[in-house]
Amino acid sequence: MPTISIIMGAHNENKDNMIEMALNSIINQTMTDWECIICDDASHDGTYEKLLDYSEKDHRFFIIKNNKNQGLAVSLNNCLKYVKGQYIARMDLDDVNEPDRLRIQYSYLEENPQIDFCTSCVYFFDKNGRWGKRILKEFPQKEDFLFTSPFVHPALMSRSKTYQTVQYETGRAFRRGQDYYLFMMWYAKGFRGTNLQQYLYNYRADKEAYTRRKYRNRFFEVYMRGRGFLKLGLMPKGIFYVFKPLIVGLIPQEILKYIRKDTIVQDEKTKMF
Repeated sequence: MPTISIIMGAHNENKDNMIEMALNSIINQTMTDWECIICDDASHDGTYEKLLDYSEKDHRFFIIKNNKNQGLAVSLNNCLKYVKGQYIARMDLDDVNEPDRLRIQYSYLEENPQIDFCTSCVYFFDKNGRWGKRILKEFPQKEDFLFTSPFVHPALMSRSKTYQTVQYETGRAFRRGQDYYLFMMWYAKGFRGTNLQQYLYNYRADKEAYTRRKYRNRFFEVYMRGRGFLKLGLMPKGIFYVFKPLIVGLIPQEILKYIRKDTIVQDEKTKMF
Protein backbone atom coordinates (compact mmCIF):
# COMPACT_ATOMS: atom_id res chain seq x y z
CA MET A 1 0.00 0.00 0.00
CA PRO A 2 1.48 3.37 -0.96
CA THR A 3 1.80 6.06 1.70
CA ILE A 4 0.83 8.92 -0.64
CA SER A 5 -1.72 8.99 -3.44
CA ILE A 6 -1.26 11.84 -5.93
CA ILE A 7 -4.39 12.80 -7.87
CA MET A 8 -4.36 14.78 -11.11
CA GLY A 9 -6.68 15.80 -13.91
CA ALA A 10 -5.54 16.09 -17.53
CA HIS A 11 -7.02 17.75 -20.60
CA ASN A 12 -5.02 18.43 -23.77
CA GLU A 13 -1.68 18.91 -22.03
CA ASN A 14 0.53 17.39 -24.75
CA LYS A 15 2.67 20.41 -25.61
CA ASP A 16 5.98 22.05 -24.69
CA ASN A 17 7.14 18.93 -22.77
CA MET A 18 4.71 19.81 -19.96
CA ILE A 19 3.72 16.21 -19.27
CA GLU A 20 7.33 15.06 -19.14
CA MET A 21 8.35 17.88 -16.80
CA ALA A 22 5.45 17.26 -14.43
CA LEU A 23 5.67 13.47 -14.24
CA ASN A 24 9.46 13.41 -14.06
CA SER A 25 9.23 15.75 -11.06
CA ILE A 26 7.16 13.02 -9.38
CA ILE A 27 9.45 10.18 -10.42
CA ASN A 28 12.45 12.13 -9.08
CA GLN A 29 10.98 12.73 -5.63
CA THR A 30 13.22 11.84 -2.70
CA MET A 31 10.21 10.01 -1.21
CA THR A 32 9.35 7.09 -3.46
CA ASP A 33 6.41 5.47 -1.63
CA TRP A 34 3.65 6.96 -3.81
CA GLU A 35 1.06 6.19 -6.44
CA CYS A 36 -0.21 8.70 -9.00
CA ILE A 37 -3.78 8.48 -10.29
CA ILE A 38 -4.48 10.63 -13.36
CA CYS A 39 -7.91 11.10 -14.92
CA ASP A 40 -7.76 12.15 -18.56
CA ASP A 41 -10.75 14.41 -19.22
CA ALA A 42 -11.44 13.39 -22.84
CA SER A 43 -8.23 14.78 -24.34
CA HIS A 44 -7.85 14.68 -28.12
CA ASP A 45 -4.21 15.73 -28.58
CA GLY A 46 -2.34 12.57 -27.55
CA THR A 47 -2.29 13.34 -23.83
CA TYR A 48 -3.99 10.08 -22.88
CA GLU A 49 -1.63 7.99 -25.00
CA LYS A 50 1.43 9.68 -23.49
CA LEU A 51 0.10 9.07 -19.98
CA LEU A 52 -0.38 5.40 -20.83
CA ASP A 53 3.26 5.23 -21.95
CA TYR A 54 4.35 6.45 -18.53
CA SER A 55 2.10 3.94 -16.75
CA GLU A 56 3.61 1.10 -18.77
CA LYS A 57 7.12 2.13 -17.74
CA ASP A 58 6.27 2.88 -14.09
CA HIS A 59 3.34 1.01 -12.58
CA ARG A 60 2.97 3.59 -9.83
CA PHE A 61 1.07 5.63 -12.44
CA PHE A 62 -2.58 4.60 -12.85
CA ILE A 63 -4.51 6.20 -15.72
CA ILE A 64 -8.29 6.48 -16.05
CA LYS A 65 -10.34 8.33 -18.66
CA ASN A 66 -13.62 10.27 -18.92
CA ASN A 67 -15.67 9.50 -22.02
CA LYS A 68 -16.54 13.20 -22.34
CA ASN A 69 -15.09 16.43 -20.96
CA GLN A 70 -16.54 17.00 -17.49
CA GLY A 71 -14.14 19.40 -15.79
CA LEU A 72 -11.49 19.13 -13.10
CA ALA A 73 -13.82 18.58 -10.11
CA VAL A 74 -15.43 15.49 -11.68
CA SER A 75 -12.03 14.18 -12.79
CA LEU A 76 -10.53 14.51 -9.30
CA ASN A 77 -13.54 12.88 -7.68
CA ASN A 78 -13.07 9.99 -10.12
CA CYS A 79 -9.44 9.72 -9.03
CA LEU A 80 -10.50 9.55 -5.39
CA LYS A 81 -12.37 6.30 -6.07
CA TYR A 82 -9.02 4.55 -6.57
CA VAL A 83 -6.74 6.06 -3.90
CA LYS A 84 -5.00 3.71 -1.48
CA GLY A 85 -2.70 6.09 0.35
CA GLN A 86 -2.89 7.36 3.90
CA TYR A 87 -2.22 10.84 2.48
CA ILE A 88 -3.56 12.44 -0.69
CA ALA A 89 -1.56 14.99 -2.66
CA ARG A 90 -2.59 17.22 -5.56
CA MET A 91 -0.68 18.37 -8.60
CA ASP A 92 -1.48 19.91 -11.98
CA LEU A 93 -0.06 18.34 -15.12
CA ASP A 94 1.57 21.56 -16.31
CA ASP A 95 3.44 22.28 -13.06
CA VAL A 96 6.66 21.00 -11.46
CA ASN A 97 7.44 19.76 -7.94
CA GLU A 98 10.60 20.50 -6.04
CA PRO A 99 12.43 17.18 -5.35
CA ASP A 100 11.72 17.15 -1.59
CA ARG A 101 8.08 18.22 -1.80
CA LEU A 102 6.42 14.92 -0.84
CA ARG A 103 8.91 14.08 1.90
CA ILE A 104 8.67 17.51 3.55
CA GLN A 105 4.87 17.65 3.50
CA TYR A 106 4.52 14.06 4.68
CA SER A 107 6.97 14.59 7.54
CA TYR A 108 5.18 17.76 8.63
CA LEU A 109 1.76 16.06 8.78
CA GLU A 110 3.24 13.08 10.62
CA GLU A 111 4.76 15.38 13.24
CA ASN A 112 1.72 17.68 13.58
CA PRO A 113 -1.43 15.58 14.09
CA GLN A 114 -3.50 18.71 14.84
CA ILE A 115 -3.07 19.84 11.22
CA ASP A 116 -5.22 18.10 8.59
CA PHE A 117 -3.65 19.42 5.39
CA CYS A 118 -0.86 21.63 4.12
CA THR A 119 0.23 23.50 1.03
CA SER A 120 3.34 25.63 0.56
CA CYS A 121 4.67 28.85 -0.86
CA VAL A 122 5.11 28.63 -4.63
CA TYR A 123 7.24 29.88 -7.49
CA PHE A 124 5.58 31.19 -10.67
CA PHE A 125 7.16 30.24 -13.99
CA ASP A 126 6.56 30.28 -17.72
CA LYS A 127 8.49 29.01 -20.75
CA ASN A 128 11.27 31.51 -20.02
CA GLY A 129 11.79 30.56 -16.38
CA ARG A 130 10.69 31.76 -12.96
CA TRP A 131 9.21 35.26 -12.83
CA GLY A 132 7.79 35.51 -9.30
CA LYS A 133 6.72 33.80 -6.12
CA ARG A 134 3.82 33.82 -3.70
CA ILE A 135 4.26 33.86 0.05
CA LEU A 136 1.22 32.56 1.94
CA LYS A 137 0.04 33.07 5.51
CA GLU A 138 1.27 30.19 7.64
CA PHE A 139 -1.92 29.47 9.61
CA PRO A 140 -5.03 30.82 7.82
CA GLN A 141 -8.22 31.43 9.81
CA LYS A 142 -11.82 31.41 8.58
CA GLU A 143 -11.74 35.16 7.99
CA ASP A 144 -8.89 34.76 5.52
CA PHE A 145 -11.30 33.16 3.05
CA LEU A 146 -13.15 36.47 2.68
CA PHE A 147 -10.63 37.95 0.28
CA THR A 148 -9.40 34.88 -1.62
CA SER A 149 -8.38 31.27 -1.10
CA PRO A 150 -5.49 31.25 1.40
CA PHE A 151 -4.14 27.96 0.00
CA VAL A 152 -2.60 26.82 -3.30
CA HIS A 153 -4.65 23.86 -4.46
CA PRO A 154 -2.12 21.94 -6.63
CA ALA A 155 0.48 22.15 -3.84
CA LEU A 156 -1.87 20.38 -1.42
CA MET A 157 -1.26 17.32 0.71
CA SER A 158 -3.98 16.16 3.10
CA ARG A 159 -4.91 13.29 5.33
CA SER A 160 -7.30 10.92 3.58
CA LYS A 161 -10.06 11.67 6.13
CA THR A 162 -10.54 15.15 4.68
CA TYR A 163 -11.63 13.78 1.31
CA GLN A 164 -13.63 11.02 2.99
CA THR A 165 -15.65 13.80 4.65
CA VAL A 166 -15.95 16.31 1.76
CA GLN A 167 -15.04 15.90 -1.90
CA TYR A 168 -15.14 18.38 -4.79
CA GLU A 169 -18.42 20.13 -5.54
CA THR A 170 -19.37 19.70 -9.19
CA GLY A 171 -21.56 21.84 -11.42
CA ARG A 172 -21.03 24.87 -13.61
CA ALA A 173 -20.72 27.33 -10.72
CA PHE A 174 -17.74 25.40 -9.34
CA ARG A 175 -15.80 24.75 -12.55
CA ARG A 176 -13.22 27.42 -11.74
CA GLY A 177 -13.47 27.56 -7.96
CA GLN A 178 -13.80 23.95 -6.80
CA ASP A 179 -10.59 24.25 -4.76
CA TYR A 180 -11.63 27.47 -2.99
CA TYR A 181 -14.98 25.95 -2.07
CA LEU A 182 -13.40 22.65 -0.97
CA PHE A 183 -11.11 24.45 1.48
CA MET A 184 -14.06 26.43 2.87
CA MET A 185 -16.06 23.23 3.38
CA TRP A 186 -13.12 21.57 5.12
CA TYR A 187 -12.84 24.51 7.51
CA ALA A 188 -16.63 24.40 8.05
CA LYS A 189 -16.21 20.74 9.11
CA GLY A 190 -13.49 21.67 11.60
CA PHE A 191 -10.41 20.70 9.59
CA ARG A 192 -7.44 23.05 9.66
CA GLY A 193 -4.56 23.63 7.29
CA THR A 194 -1.23 25.40 7.10
CA ASN A 195 1.08 26.78 4.44
CA LEU A 196 4.62 25.55 4.88
CA GLN A 197 6.98 28.49 4.60
CA GLN A 198 9.10 26.74 1.98
CA TYR A 199 8.92 26.84 -1.81
CA LEU A 200 8.00 23.28 -2.72
CA TYR A 201 6.01 23.84 -5.91
CA ASN A 202 6.47 25.55 -9.27
CA TYR A 203 3.19 26.93 -10.64
CA ARG A 204 3.00 27.55 -14.39
CA ALA A 205 1.42 30.94 -15.14
CA ASP A 206 1.76 33.46 -17.95
CA LYS A 207 2.97 36.64 -16.25
CA GLU A 208 0.83 38.88 -18.46
CA ALA A 209 -2.29 36.69 -18.40
CA TYR A 210 -2.25 35.86 -14.69
CA THR A 211 -4.95 38.38 -13.76
CA ARG A 212 -7.20 37.97 -16.80
CA ARG A 213 -10.59 36.38 -16.32
CA LYS A 214 -13.87 36.32 -18.23
CA TYR A 215 -16.32 38.58 -16.44
CA ARG A 216 -19.23 36.11 -16.66
CA ASN A 217 -17.27 33.61 -14.56
CA ARG A 218 -17.24 36.14 -11.73
CA PHE A 219 -21.00 35.70 -11.25
CA PHE A 220 -20.39 32.01 -10.51
CA GLU A 221 -17.81 32.99 -7.89
CA VAL A 222 -20.34 35.33 -6.25
CA TYR A 223 -22.70 32.38 -5.81
CA MET A 224 -19.90 30.13 -4.54
CA ARG A 225 -18.64 32.73 -2.07
CA GLY A 226 -22.11 33.40 -0.67
CA ARG A 227 -22.73 29.71 -0.13
CA GLY A 228 -19.29 29.11 1.37
CA PHE A 229 -19.35 32.12 3.69
CA LEU A 230 -22.71 30.99 5.07
CA LYS A 231 -21.24 27.58 5.90
CA LEU A 232 -18.28 29.26 7.61
CA GLY A 233 -20.50 31.57 9.69
CA LEU A 234 -19.01 34.65 8.02
CA MET A 235 -22.32 36.28 7.14
CA PRO A 236 -23.62 38.95 7.24
CA LYS A 237 -20.23 40.63 7.80
CA GLY A 238 -18.90 38.98 4.66
CA ILE A 239 -21.57 40.36 2.34
CA PHE A 240 -19.23 42.93 0.74
CA TYR A 241 -16.68 40.21 -0.02
CA VAL A 242 -19.34 38.09 -1.70
CA PHE A 243 -19.51 40.70 -4.47
CA LYS A 244 -15.75 41.36 -4.57
CA PRO A 245 -15.25 39.45 -7.87
CA LEU A 246 -17.67 41.77 -9.68
CA ILE A 247 -15.96 44.87 -8.29
CA VAL A 248 -12.44 43.62 -9.02
CA GLY A 249 -13.49 42.76 -12.56
CA LEU A 250 -14.10 46.45 -13.25
CA ILE A 251 -10.64 47.57 -12.10
CA PRO A 252 -8.06 48.10 -14.89
CA GLN A 253 -5.35 45.42 -15.07
CA GLU A 254 -2.49 47.84 -14.43
CA ILE A 255 -4.06 48.89 -11.13
CA LEU A 256 -4.68 45.26 -10.17
CA LYS A 257 -1.04 44.41 -10.78
CA TYR A 258 -0.03 47.20 -8.40
CA ILE A 259 -2.52 46.05 -5.72
CA ARG A 260 -1.24 42.47 -5.91
CA LYS A 261 2.39 43.36 -5.35
CA ASP A 262 1.88 42.48 -1.69
CA THR A 263 1.05 38.85 -2.51
CA ILE A 264 3.12 38.16 -5.63
CA VAL A 265 6.80 39.03 -5.39
CA GLN A 266 8.15 39.90 -8.83
CA ASP A 267 11.54 38.36 -9.57
CA GLU A 268 13.92 38.72 -12.45
CA LYS A 269 13.47 35.71 -14.72
CA THR A 270 15.75 32.87 -13.71
CA LYS A 271 16.27 29.57 -15.48
CA MET A 272 14.94 26.44 -13.80
CA PHE A 273 15.34 22.70 -14.11
